[in-house]
Amino acid sequence: MVLGISPDTPKAQLKFKENEGLPYTLLADAGKEVATQFDIVKEKSMYGKKVMGIVRSTFLIDPEGKIAHIFSPVTPEGHAEEVLAYVKKK
Repeated sequence: MVLGISPDTPKAQLKFKENEGLPYTLLADAGKEVATQFDIVKEKSMYGKKVMGIVRSTFLIDPEGKIAHIFSPVTPEGHAEEVLAYVKKK
């Protein structure tokens, strides 16, 4: 199962999902509670200024519900192939 979580509104997520043709569920974390629990809200540099933001990350969860592997930070280009290769070797 694949789930995407972002701090965007459900409306913005739906538009993104439709534009990108995503086949999986997107969950809204507008208050960044999940991001905070997963410790991916970090200080980042944006246009030369320090801001708090979410570090794009992928968490693989095992059948028992435990984190099996973390990819962080993530670059979208080629990342799906990276995850698939990791899963196939396990």
